[in-house]
Amino acid sequence: MPLIVTTGHHSIAGVRPRNEDFVGMVTPNEPELSSKGLIAAIADGVSGNEGGREASEYAVRGLLSDYYATPDTWEITTSLEKVLVAINSWVQQQGTVRKELAGMASTLTALVLRGRMYYTAHVGDTRCYLLRDDGTGKLQKLTQDHVWDRPEMQHVLTRAIGMDTRLAVDHGMGEVRLNDVFLLASDGVWSALTEYDVTDFLKQVSQGKLSPEQASGALCVAALAAGSQDNASAIILQVTALPEGDLRDALSELRSLPAPAKLKPGQVIDGYIVEQLLHTSLTTLLYLVNDPVHHRKLVLKTLHPERANDAHERSAFAHEAWLAKRVVARFFPQVITPDQRNFLYYLSTWHEGDSLQNRLDAGQHFTVPDVINYGTKLVRAVGALHRRSILHRDIKPANVHLGEDGEIRILDLGVAQSGLDAEDKSLSASFTMAGTPSFLAPEQFQGEAASRRTDLYASGVTLYYLLTRHYPYGEVEPFQRPKFGSPIAPSRYRPDLPIWLENVLLKAIARDPQERFETAEEFLLALERGAARPLPAPTPTPLVKGDPATIWRAIAMSAIVLNLLLIYILIVR
Repeated sequence: MPLIVTTGHHSIAGVRPRNEDFVGMVTPNEPELSSKGLIAAIADGVSGNEGGREASEYAVRGLLSDYYATPDTWEITTSLEKVLVAINSWVQQQGTVRKELAGMASTLTALVLRGRMYYTAHVGDTRCYLLRDDGTGKLQKLTQDHVWDRPEMQHVLTRAIGMDTRLAVDHGMGEVRLNDVFLLASDGVWSALTEYDVTDFLKQVSQGKLSPEQASGALCVAALAAGSQDNASAIILQVTALPEGDLRDALSELRSLPAPAKLKPGQVIDGYIVEQLLHTSLTTLLYLVNDPVHHRKLVLKTLHPERANDAHERSAFAHEAWLAKRVVARFFPQVITPDQRNFLYYLSTWHEGDSLQNRLDAGQHFTVPDVINYGTKLVRAVGALHRRSILHRDIKPANVHLGEDGEIRILDLGVAQSGLDAEDKSLSASFTMAGTPSFLAPEQFQGEAASRRTDLYASGVTLYYLLTRHYPYGEVEPFQRPKFGSPIAPSRYRPDLPIWLENVLLKAIARDPQERFETAEEFLLALERGAARPLPAPTPTPLVKGDPATIWRAIAMSAIVLNLLLIYILIVR
């Protein structure tokens, strides 16, 4: 069941000649509803001229559009903060550049509903209220007004968008429950009505006597009738259905869901028939299952029974499933929500084909055109991850699937890293070095963190390996501390390799991260341009920079030989 919210809004100028309030909402469909949620915002412009209306409208419109452009893996509060700080800079700049907009500013209160959580972002004296159907009927004010605390100056703002170069935003969050009623209101509404009046209108929404649209209009009319001298605006949101929840909810669920015992072909789990075990590792098991209801094959991934009681492994597994559900693109298997789930697992689409590593092991020969074609698709897929602020950290032939449809798909987000890792302390171990040694970038062996460049390095090594079946710096064994000199040119193994492609690969696998491609888009452009606009050959790394220890050893040995020679000459004399 997805999150379902009934909404309504109303805004009127009242006795003022101009309405400087602005309200707006975005109620997206999936996958944005699950990843970013629903957002509503209300703003009250502050200015003695037309700048107030412009500031409030820009603040709301900018937030509603730019919020959905932020990466899905950012925290909600991070997304709201960054967008509002940028809006603040723009509003303040307009007030200084255009004289007619001098002093323009705006309050703003925003509400995001995602999964089973709500988030608020607030600056100024617009407000957010919550009425919860918990038997008490008590109205909660979720925001605090940013005004002077002296009675005669309570109408004077201490914070607003555009008021100062630095914007301090108040953030709040909490759990959403069924039939919660939220109200966003301008001061033209809440200042003219008592808390009892506001509670009564929201109770009528909760009891189904008024719709959110009717109640928001009635609130504004009642405020004007009570003597409000300001614009009156209100947004009401009623939660009528709740989803399963986000990662936090998933972690709670995992505490009660048991991991299935090792399954055999023919066994049934939650209605899915096991056909075969596809892969087993130290921590997870992968099965091919048949969905008889929808007549399709799916992949079921679960924790190994021996790791099922490990709290960190459960958290990491939930994180992987959460990321897999959010990388909605043709470059990845898509997560399927089961009709019922009584065990610990997640489902994804099944695609005929095999991994590049299995194809290599079976003796498949990859031609230069093959590698250019598959490499282009692989880099596109890596770029899709990076645009979502996800680092894969284990790109290699075994994790790249080539479907019978010719499509490249990246597998296994088990050690992937996202902005959520820092949010959940149980995933802190994910920041340690992970991946397959021969595909790890040189700087990772020095303790540096994974980055986009390390993913692109691993992608370059993957293409190099497809062509040559060798590693550019030699194979690296686990726990080995390798020394990286100059990579072996791939043309040594493949004389048919065009020089432009060799230069592209050598740039991708450069020892120095600053000499590699900075983004997947840059890597992709080099592959697509090919011989038409070839990259220059990489500059040879000076020995003193590539391996300073060797040069100093050579100097020391030369000094010893010279000293021995001098001693010999002195003795002979």
